[in-house]
Amino acid sequence: MQVMAKVSYLTEGGLKKLKEEIEHLVRIERPKISNQIAEARDKGDLSENAEYDAAKEAQGLLEMKIAKLQETLRNSRILDESLLDASTVQILTKVKLENIKTKAVMEYMLVAETEADLKAGKISIETPIAKGLLGKKPGDKVKIKIPNGILELKILNISL
Repeated sequence: MQVMAKVSYLTEGGLKKLKEEIEHLVRIERPKISNQIAEARDKGDLSENAEYDAAKEAQGLLEMKIAKLQETLRNSRILDESLLDASTVQILTKVKLENIKTKAVMEYMLVAETEADLKAGKISIETPIAKGLLGKKPGDKVKIKIPNGILELKILNISL
């Protein structure tokens, strides 16, 4: 049985950023760690060489990260932003929300997990809030279960 890979939908900018990150890790970070391993190995006895062990562990973590990013890249699709419409909440739409309890107003853009950046107002499509908003229209009220309770939101506006 073959496991289906998870498709990531990215913008042109998100795809470029992903490729740049992989390039940086492969061309800069990988050789840096290889040099650390070589230097540690040159210091002699590997059985009690903490620097060597740390460098090997860092190498393993880096290779896992590179493999994960390359898999994301292989399974990513570019979203044609011209096909999006703002009648419902979907990936790449901006949604203006009001917290019904606190009356606080916030605006988020729903993006692929790899493009999420809370400081920039971009939340992952994988978050409970985004999942609760998908398909909803302006004026809709939603109750979303989050780790510390139930969040009640009203959708004020959707834009591209």
